[in-house]
Amino acid sequence: MRRWIGAVVCTVGLLPGALTAEELRLSVPEALEVSGLAQYLVPRFSLKTSVRITRVGPGEASEMQLTSGGTAVFQGPAQRWGLEHNGDPRAVRFLDWLRSDVGKRTIESFTAQDGTTYSAELTAAKVEIEVSFDGDSVRGEKLSLSLCGRCHVINESNRMNGMGSTPSFRVLRGFSDWDRRFANFHLLNPHPSFTQIDGVTDPFDPSLPPPIVPVELTVDDLEAILAYMSGVSPADLGAPLQLQ
Repeated sequence: MRRWIGAVVCTVGLLPGALTAEELRLSVPEALEVSGLAQYLVPRFSLKTSVRITRVGPGEASEMQLTSGGTAVFQGPAQRWGLEHNGDPRAVRFLDWLRSDVGKRTIESFTAQDGTTYSAELTAAKVEIEVSFDGDSVRGEKLSLSLCGRCHVINESNRMNGMGSTPSFRVLRGFSDWDRRFANFHLLNPHPSFTQIDGVTDPFDPSLPPPIVPVELTVDDLEAILAYMSGVSPADLGAPLQLQ
């Protein structure tokens, strides 16, 4: 009986693929392959998770790809890099690891032979919009009320609906740089967390959904709001305080 059990164990051990997990393929662009970053990251992830990853070239069949798109994970030396995947749970695990504290430290501990380094701290792309007052001011008023009126007092028609902690449009119109503030409001907190301007802002990070219903508009919409704002009378805030 003991000999028979031993034979079964040996047979199972010889079954093709019985103890070998299917490898996950990662497509690596030439820049990251040449720098050595991909070779540096993959074995460290596999050591922690036992998920085996095989690097392949761009265009080859793969379950995940390091690209200039996808979910952003690190940047350097002159662009942002992201990971795209087909939904494989192991690929999701690799993405989560890259974005974890351990993964970030691993990325930032790498230095290429030519001195190139990468940063896991992603800075938002700052795309400024040129100021224009050529839009439809009537449409701009309607857009202001529907998009901004839930927080700001736009005019008399919603003077009881704005939030007390946010300045009214008339107060904002009194700032010397009001036009720049409005043209690039999507860069000013708290707006980046819930604002989408078609063709300007990046899509929301799936892991960080907007805290409120998103404000969605186009550049034409913003120009219409600017046109409306240009005709708003600034609020009279009185003379500046004089300190004794």
